[in-house]
Amino acid sequence: MSKNIYTGPTFVPADLASNEIPTKYDFEFVTREEWGARTPKQTTNLTTPVPYVVIHHSYVPSACYTRTECARAMRSMQDFHMDKREWWDIGYNFAVGSDGVVYEGRGWTTLGAHSLHFNTVSIGICLIGDWTGELPPSAQLETSKALMKMGVREGYVKADYRLVGHRQVRDTECPGDALFRDVRTWEHFSPRPASAEELVYMDELPKSVRDLLNKSIVKN
Repeated sequence: MSKNIYTGPTFVPADLASNEIPTKYDFEFVTREEWGARTPKQTTNLTTPVPYVVIHHSYVPSACYTRTECARAMRSMQDFHMDKREWWDIGYNFAVGSDGVVYEGRGWTTLGAHSLHFNTVSIGICLIGDWTGELPPSAQLETSKALMKMGVREGYVKADYRLVGHRQVRDTECPGDALFRDVRTWEHFSPRPASAEELVYMDELPKSVRDLLNKSIVKN
């Protein structure tokens, strides 16, 4: 069975895609159905194009290097998010495996649950694995960058989007020290917000969210 490469709104066989669209930004794409996703409990539309992309690592599950391993990792993350955290679905919009393949999470047009208070203005991309002490394989890094470029090309991400690590909008070590050091060298990386405390100054966030954050700061 031929692999699928995502080249826009439709999927075409890999051999045809390579002939019709000879671009280095093509990548293999696995749909929710293909990795065995559960039906979401509920969905909310995400207003696009978004001004931010947030990079995550899964920490657990660990890195996956085959379609079978990564599909299992996706199901594991979805089960944890839906059953333990009681979210509607897997939290990320997309995940990328060490096999260099993109795995569909909530997708481009569904609100994610990957960065508290920041989901309405961002797409969340998880690099599956623990990238605290080492970098992901080059294929995983390059596919993640290609995914963001495709998001811009298809109109889901603003052309002047800002790229941040999860730790910049939440008190967390995600996306891991090694990966975050590398992300800081990527195109579109933004040093602001530097921490979750700065979210109150971000005009992109709804006023209701900024008011809630202000109340939390005053209370603490």
